[in-house]
Amino acid sequence: VVEVHDDYGQQPLQVKAAGVCMSDWHIMNGDWPMPLPMVLGHEAAGVVVENGPGVTAVKPGDHVIFSFRPHCGRCRYCSSGRTVLCVGHNDTPRWVMHDGTTRVKLNGEPVNQMARIGTFSEFVVCPAEQTIRIREDLPFTHAAIIGCSVATGVGAVIRHARVAAGESVLVIGCGGVGLNVVQGARLAGARTIIACDLLDNKLAYARTFGATHTINAKLGDVVKQVQALTDGLGVDAAFDAIGGEATALQALDAVAPGGRAVLVGIPAFAVRAPISPSNMVWAEKTISGTYYGSVRPDVDFPILADLDMDKKLNLDDLISRIYKFDEINEGFRLLVSGSVARGLIEFD
Repeated sequence: VVEVHDDYGQQPLQVKAAGVCMSDWHIMNGDWPMPLPMVLGHEAAGVVVENGPGVTAVKPGDHVIFSFRPHCGRCRYCSSGRTVLCVGHNDTPRWVMHDGTTRVKLNGEPVNQMARIGTFSEFVVCPAEQTIRIREDLPFTHAAIIGCSVATGVGAVIRHARVAAGESVLVIGCGGVGLNVVQGARLAGARTIIACDLLDNKLAYARTFGATHTINAKLGDVVKQVQALTDGLGVDAAFDAIGGEATALQALDAVAPGGRAVLVGIPAFAVRAPISPSNMVWAEKTISGTYYGSVRPDVDFPILADLDMDKKLNLDDLISRIYKFDEINEGFRLLVSGSVARGLIEFD
Protein backbone atom coordinates (compact mmCIF):
# COMPACT_ATOMS: atom_id res chain seq x y z
CA VAL A 1 0.00 0.00 0.00
CA VAL A 2 1.51 3.31 -1.04
CA GLU A 3 0.62 6.95 -0.82
CA VAL A 4 -0.13 8.64 -4.14
CA HIS A 5 -1.04 12.13 -5.36
CA ASP A 6 -0.16 14.03 -2.21
CA ASP A 7 -2.70 12.98 0.44
CA TYR A 8 -4.67 10.59 -1.81
CA GLY A 9 -3.96 7.21 -0.28
CA GLN A 10 -4.94 3.70 -1.25
CA GLN A 11 -6.49 0.95 0.81
CA PRO A 12 -7.28 -2.78 0.62
CA LEU A 13 -10.93 -3.78 0.84
CA GLN A 14 -12.90 -7.01 0.97
CA VAL A 15 -15.63 -7.14 -1.66
CA LYS A 16 -18.92 -8.50 -0.37
CA ALA A 17 -21.21 -8.12 -3.41
CA ALA A 18 -20.75 -7.03 -7.02
CA GLY A 19 -23.29 -6.34 -9.75
CA VAL A 20 -23.25 -7.98 -13.18
CA CYS A 21 -23.57 -4.93 -15.43
CA MET A 22 -23.68 -4.19 -19.15
CA SER A 23 -20.67 -1.91 -18.78
CA ASP A 24 -18.56 -4.98 -17.96
CA TRP A 25 -20.06 -6.74 -20.97
CA HIS A 26 -19.16 -3.81 -23.25
CA ILE A 27 -15.51 -4.41 -22.40
CA MET A 28 -15.82 -8.20 -22.70
CA ASN A 29 -17.31 -8.06 -26.21
CA GLY A 30 -15.13 -5.22 -27.51
CA ASP A 31 -17.69 -2.39 -27.67
CA TRP A 32 -15.31 -0.40 -25.48
CA PRO A 33 -11.75 -1.27 -26.51
CA MET A 34 -9.69 -1.47 -23.32
CA PRO A 35 -6.20 -2.80 -22.61
CA LEU A 36 -6.36 -6.43 -21.50
CA PRO A 37 -5.88 -8.38 -19.30
CA MET A 38 -8.19 -6.55 -16.93
CA VAL A 39 -10.10 -7.42 -13.77
CA LEU A 40 -13.65 -6.28 -14.47
CA GLY A 41 -16.33 -5.22 -12.00
CA HIS A 42 -17.30 -1.72 -10.91
CA GLU A 43 -20.70 -1.94 -9.15
CA ALA A 44 -19.89 -3.22 -5.69
CA ALA A 45 -19.81 -2.85 -1.92
CA GLY A 46 -17.51 -4.18 0.75
CA VAL A 47 -15.59 -3.64 3.97
CA VAL A 48 -12.39 -1.68 4.55
CA VAL A 49 -9.59 -4.02 5.66
CA GLU A 50 -6.73 -1.59 6.10
CA ASN A 51 -5.92 2.05 5.44
CA GLY A 52 -2.93 3.26 3.53
CA PRO A 53 -0.97 6.39 4.48
CA GLY A 54 -3.02 9.57 4.30
CA VAL A 55 -6.43 7.85 4.37
CA THR A 56 -8.75 9.44 6.93
CA ALA A 57 -12.26 9.44 5.41
CA VAL A 58 -12.87 5.77 6.24
CA LYS A 59 -11.41 3.31 8.72
CA PRO A 60 -11.01 -0.48 8.92
CA GLY A 61 -14.36 -2.17 9.42
CA ASP A 62 -16.37 0.55 7.65
CA HIS A 63 -18.97 -0.58 5.14
CA VAL A 64 -18.47 1.18 1.82
CA ILE A 65 -19.87 1.50 -1.67
CA PHE A 66 -17.34 1.69 -4.48
CA SER A 67 -17.56 4.70 -6.79
CA PHE A 68 -16.26 3.95 -10.27
CA ARG A 69 -15.45 7.62 -10.86
CA PRO A 70 -12.49 9.06 -8.95
CA HIS A 71 -12.47 12.74 -8.05
CA CYS A 72 -9.53 14.86 -7.01
CA GLY A 73 -11.58 17.36 -5.00
CA ARG A 74 -9.60 20.30 -6.37
CA CYS A 75 -10.29 20.85 -10.06
CA ARG A 76 -12.92 23.24 -11.41
CA TYR A 77 -15.53 20.50 -11.68
CA CYS A 78 -14.98 19.00 -8.24
CA SER A 79 -14.99 22.47 -6.73
CA SER A 80 -18.40 23.17 -8.28
CA GLY A 81 -19.92 19.85 -7.18
CA ARG A 82 -19.73 18.11 -10.59
CA THR A 83 -17.35 15.42 -9.42
CA VAL A 84 -18.16 12.93 -12.21
CA LEU A 85 -16.49 15.36 -14.64
CA CYS A 86 -13.26 15.54 -12.61
CA VAL A 87 -10.23 16.40 -14.74
CA GLY A 88 -7.73 16.41 -11.90
CA HIS A 89 -6.98 12.71 -12.22
CA ASN A 90 -6.55 12.40 -15.95
CA ASP A 91 -2.78 12.12 -15.79
CA THR A 92 -2.98 8.31 -15.65
CA PRO A 93 -5.32 5.87 -17.44
CA ARG A 94 -8.45 4.84 -15.55
CA TRP A 95 -7.33 1.22 -15.25
CA VAL A 96 -4.20 1.80 -13.15
CA MET A 97 -3.54 3.49 -9.83
CA HIS A 98 -2.84 7.22 -9.76
CA ASP A 99 0.90 6.53 -9.61
CA GLY A 100 0.69 4.59 -12.90
CA THR A 101 1.19 1.14 -11.35
CA THR A 102 -1.11 -1.85 -10.92
CA ARG A 103 -1.87 -3.96 -7.85
CA VAL A 104 -2.58 -7.22 -9.66
CA LYS A 105 -0.16 -9.41 -11.59
CA LEU A 106 -0.51 -12.55 -13.70
CA ASN A 107 2.66 -14.56 -14.29
CA GLY A 108 4.62 -11.53 -13.22
CA GLU A 109 2.91 -9.21 -15.72
CA PRO A 110 0.62 -6.31 -14.70
CA VAL A 111 -3.17 -6.76 -14.83
CA ASN A 112 -5.39 -3.69 -15.11
CA GLN A 113 -8.41 -2.94 -12.90
CA MET A 114 -11.62 -1.62 -14.43
CA ALA A 115 -12.22 1.93 -13.17
CA ARG A 116 -9.21 1.45 -10.85
CA ILE A 117 -11.27 -0.92 -8.70
CA GLY A 118 -11.92 -4.22 -10.55
CA THR A 119 -14.44 -5.64 -8.10
CA PHE A 120 -14.81 -9.12 -9.60
CA SER A 121 -12.32 -10.11 -6.94
CA GLU A 122 -12.57 -11.00 -3.26
CA PHE A 123 -10.06 -8.31 -2.27
CA VAL A 124 -9.02 -5.13 -4.05
CA VAL A 125 -6.68 -2.21 -3.50
CA CYS A 126 -8.09 1.06 -4.77
CA PRO A 127 -7.85 4.83 -4.28
CA ALA A 128 -9.50 5.92 -1.05
CA GLU A 129 -11.56 8.59 -2.83
CA GLN A 130 -13.49 5.79 -4.58
CA THR A 131 -14.93 4.38 -1.37
CA ILE A 132 -17.99 5.97 0.22
CA ARG A 133 -18.87 5.01 3.80
CA ILE A 134 -22.50 4.00 4.30
CA ARG A 135 -24.77 2.83 7.13
CA GLU A 136 -24.00 -0.68 8.36
CA ASP A 137 -27.60 -1.95 8.38
CA LEU A 138 -27.82 -1.62 4.59
CA PRO A 139 -27.51 -5.08 2.96
CA PHE A 140 -24.35 -5.41 0.88
CA THR A 141 -26.41 -6.55 -2.11
CA HIS A 142 -28.42 -3.31 -1.98
CA ALA A 143 -25.30 -1.23 -1.37
CA ALA A 144 -23.60 -2.74 -4.41
CA ILE A 145 -26.27 -1.74 -6.93
CA ILE A 146 -26.54 1.74 -5.44
CA GLY A 147 -22.97 2.16 -6.68
CA CYS A 148 -23.94 2.05 -10.36
CA SER A 149 -27.42 1.22 -11.66
CA VAL A 150 -29.40 2.93 -8.89
CA ALA A 151 -27.22 6.04 -8.79
CA THR A 152 -27.17 6.32 -12.58
CA GLY A 153 -30.90 5.83 -13.11
CA VAL A 154 -32.27 7.80 -10.19
CA GLY A 155 -29.61 10.48 -10.57
CA ALA A 156 -30.43 10.97 -14.26
CA VAL A 157 -33.95 11.97 -13.24
CA ILE A 158 -33.37 13.82 -9.98
CA ARG A 159 -29.92 15.36 -10.38
CA HIS A 160 -29.60 15.82 -14.13
CA ALA A 161 -33.03 16.29 -15.72
CA ARG A 162 -34.64 17.61 -12.51
CA VAL A 163 -38.02 16.13 -13.38
CA ALA A 164 -40.78 17.97 -11.55
CA ALA A 165 -43.95 16.62 -9.98
CA GLY A 166 -46.70 16.24 -12.58
CA GLU A 167 -44.41 15.95 -15.59
CA SER A 168 -44.50 13.13 -18.13
CA VAL A 169 -41.54 10.82 -18.74
CA LEU A 170 -40.50 8.22 -21.31
CA VAL A 171 -37.90 5.57 -20.41
CA ILE A 172 -36.40 3.62 -23.32
CA GLY A 173 -34.80 0.40 -22.12
CA CYS A 174 -35.86 -1.41 -18.96
CA GLY A 175 -32.67 -3.06 -17.81
CA GLY A 176 -31.03 -2.32 -14.47
CA VAL A 177 -30.44 1.36 -15.23
CA GLY A 178 -33.75 1.95 -17.02
CA LEU A 179 -35.75 0.47 -14.16
CA ASN A 180 -34.03 2.90 -11.84
CA VAL A 181 -34.93 5.76 -14.17
CA VAL A 182 -38.52 4.58 -13.73
CA GLN A 183 -38.03 4.56 -9.95
CA GLY A 184 -36.48 8.02 -10.09
CA ALA A 185 -39.44 9.36 -12.06
CA ARG A 186 -41.86 7.90 -9.53
CA LEU A 187 -39.81 9.38 -6.70
CA ALA A 188 -39.90 12.79 -8.41
CA GLY A 189 -43.69 12.65 -8.67
CA ALA A 190 -43.99 12.27 -12.46
CA ARG A 191 -47.65 11.90 -13.45
CA THR A 192 -47.12 9.79 -16.56
CA ILE A 193 -44.23 7.29 -16.75
CA ILE A 194 -44.04 5.42 -20.06
CA ALA A 195 -41.63 2.48 -20.22
CA CYS A 196 -40.47 1.10 -23.58
CA ASP A 197 -38.61 -2.13 -24.31
CA LEU A 198 -38.54 -5.03 -26.73
CA LEU A 199 -39.20 -7.68 -24.08
CA ASP A 200 -42.51 -8.14 -22.30
CA ASN A 201 -40.86 -9.47 -19.14
CA LYS A 202 -38.90 -6.22 -18.80
CA LEU A 203 -42.05 -4.18 -19.30
CA ALA A 204 -43.62 -6.21 -16.50
CA TYR A 205 -40.64 -5.27 -14.31
CA ALA A 206 -41.18 -1.61 -15.23
CA ARG A 207 -44.78 -1.71 -14.03
CA THR A 208 -43.53 -3.07 -10.70
CA PHE A 209 -41.25 -0.06 -10.29
CA GLY A 210 -43.82 2.59 -11.16
CA ALA A 211 -44.46 2.73 -14.92
CA THR A 212 -48.00 3.91 -15.65
CA HIS A 213 -47.88 2.79 -19.31
CA THR A 214 -45.73 0.37 -21.29
CA ILE A 215 -44.85 0.10 -24.98
CA ASN A 216 -43.35 -2.91 -26.73
CA ALA A 217 -41.19 -1.31 -29.43
CA LYS A 218 -41.64 -4.30 -31.72
CA LEU A 219 -45.38 -3.67 -32.04
CA GLY A 220 -45.50 -0.22 -33.60
CA ASP A 221 -44.07 3.27 -33.92
CA VAL A 222 -42.80 4.26 -30.48
CA VAL A 223 -43.00 8.02 -31.02
CA LYS A 224 -46.60 7.89 -32.25
CA GLN A 225 -47.62 5.73 -29.31
CA VAL A 226 -45.98 8.15 -26.88
CA GLN A 227 -47.75 11.09 -28.51
CA ALA A 228 -51.08 9.24 -28.29
CA LEU A 229 -50.57 8.91 -24.53
CA THR A 230 -49.68 12.60 -24.08
CA ASP A 231 -52.38 14.56 -25.92
CA GLY A 232 -50.38 14.47 -29.15
CA LEU A 233 -47.49 16.53 -27.76
CA GLY A 234 -44.95 14.04 -26.46
CA VAL A 235 -43.34 13.78 -23.03
CA ASP A 236 -41.61 16.44 -20.98
CA ALA A 237 -38.51 14.29 -20.59
CA ALA A 238 -37.31 11.17 -22.40
CA PHE A 239 -34.43 8.98 -21.22
CA ASP A 240 -32.45 6.65 -23.47
CA ALA A 241 -31.14 3.96 -21.12
CA ILE A 242 -29.87 1.80 -23.99
CA GLY A 243 -27.18 3.84 -25.70
CA GLY A 244 -27.73 3.44 -29.43
CA GLU A 245 -28.45 5.48 -32.54
CA ALA A 246 -32.10 4.45 -32.92
CA THR A 247 -32.96 4.89 -29.25
CA ALA A 248 -31.27 8.30 -29.02
CA LEU A 249 -33.33 9.52 -31.96
CA GLN A 250 -36.52 8.04 -30.48
CA ALA A 251 -35.91 9.93 -27.26
CA LEU A 252 -35.45 13.23 -29.07
CA ASP A 253 -38.45 12.73 -31.36
CA ALA A 254 -40.70 11.68 -28.47
CA VAL A 255 -40.29 14.81 -26.36
CA ALA A 256 -42.79 17.65 -26.57
CA PRO A 257 -41.85 21.15 -27.70
CA GLY A 258 -39.68 22.59 -24.97
CA GLY A 259 -38.90 19.09 -23.70
CA ARG A 260 -35.55 17.48 -23.02
CA ALA A 261 -34.04 14.22 -24.19
CA VAL A 262 -31.43 12.68 -21.90
CA LEU A 263 -28.87 10.09 -23.00
CA VAL A 264 -28.12 7.78 -20.07
CA GLY A 265 -26.87 4.48 -21.51
CA ILE A 266 -23.25 4.56 -22.66
CA PRO A 267 -23.05 3.44 -26.32
CA ALA A 268 -20.29 1.67 -28.17
CA PHE A 269 -17.56 4.14 -29.06
CA ALA A 270 -18.39 3.96 -32.79
CA VAL A 271 -22.10 4.87 -32.46
CA ARG A 272 -23.24 8.11 -34.14
CA ALA A 273 -26.79 9.53 -34.24
CA PRO A 274 -27.92 11.93 -37.01
CA ILE A 275 -30.16 14.35 -35.12
CA SER A 276 -32.34 17.01 -36.76
CA PRO A 277 -31.09 20.47 -35.75
CA SER A 278 -34.18 22.14 -37.23
CA ASN A 279 -36.41 19.99 -35.03
CA MET A 280 -34.48 21.17 -32.01
CA VAL A 281 -34.54 24.83 -33.01
CA TRP A 282 -38.19 25.14 -34.02
CA ALA A 283 -39.46 23.12 -31.06
CA GLU A 284 -36.87 24.37 -28.56
CA LYS A 285 -35.93 20.83 -27.64
CA THR A 286 -32.75 20.04 -25.75
CA ILE A 287 -30.61 16.91 -25.76
CA SER A 288 -28.00 16.18 -23.12
CA GLY A 289 -25.91 13.36 -21.77
CA THR A 290 -25.55 12.33 -18.17
CA TYR A 291 -22.64 10.28 -16.89
CA TYR A 292 -23.21 8.31 -13.68
CA GLY A 293 -26.53 10.13 -13.30
CA SER A 294 -24.63 13.36 -12.59
CA VAL A 295 -24.52 12.26 -8.96
CA ARG A 296 -22.10 13.33 -6.23
CA PRO A 297 -21.20 9.95 -4.73
CA ASP A 298 -20.04 11.31 -1.36
CA VAL A 299 -23.39 13.07 -0.93
CA ASP A 300 -25.82 10.92 -2.89
CA PHE A 301 -24.85 7.34 -1.99
CA PRO A 302 -25.84 7.80 1.68
CA ILE A 303 -29.07 9.52 0.59
CA LEU A 304 -29.95 6.61 -1.71
CA ALA A 305 -29.13 4.19 1.12
CA ASP A 306 -31.58 6.01 3.39
CA LEU A 307 -34.26 6.02 0.68
CA ASP A 308 -33.83 2.28 0.30
CA MET A 309 -34.02 1.59 4.03
CA ASP A 310 -37.11 3.83 4.24
CA LYS A 311 -38.70 1.72 1.44
CA LYS A 312 -38.96 4.70 -0.89
CA LEU A 313 -36.80 2.81 -3.37
CA ASN A 314 -37.54 -0.81 -4.24
CA LEU A 315 -34.23 -2.63 -4.43
CA ASP A 316 -35.53 -6.00 -3.23
CA ASP A 317 -37.43 -6.59 -6.48
CA LEU A 318 -34.60 -5.12 -8.55
CA ILE A 319 -32.29 -7.98 -7.53
CA SER A 320 -33.66 -10.91 -9.47
CA ARG A 321 -30.68 -13.31 -9.27
CA ILE A 322 -27.74 -13.81 -6.90
CA TYR A 323 -24.77 -15.89 -8.08
CA LYS A 324 -21.66 -17.40 -6.61
CA PHE A 325 -18.48 -16.20 -8.26
CA ASP A 326 -18.04 -19.37 -10.34
CA GLU A 327 -21.48 -18.69 -11.86
CA ILE A 328 -20.42 -15.33 -13.33
CA ASN A 329 -20.62 -16.48 -16.96
CA GLU A 330 -24.20 -17.62 -16.39
CA GLY A 331 -24.87 -14.18 -14.94
CA PHE A 332 -23.68 -12.50 -18.11
CA ARG A 333 -25.63 -14.93 -20.29
CA LEU A 334 -28.85 -14.06 -18.49
CA LEU A 335 -28.01 -10.36 -18.54
CA VAL A 336 -27.49 -10.26 -22.29
CA SER A 337 -30.64 -12.33 -22.93
CA GLY A 338 -32.71 -9.85 -20.92
CA SER A 339 -33.82 -12.48 -18.41
CA VAL A 340 -33.00 -10.51 -15.26
CA ALA A 341 -33.57 -7.06 -13.79
CA ARG A 342 -30.26 -7.08 -11.94
CA GLY A 343 -27.97 -9.98 -11.10
CA LEU A 344 -25.38 -9.91 -8.34
CA ILE A 345 -22.37 -11.92 -7.28
CA GLU A 346 -22.29 -12.47 -3.53
CA PHE A 347 -18.92 -13.37 -2.04
CA ASP A 348 -18.68 -15.63 0.99
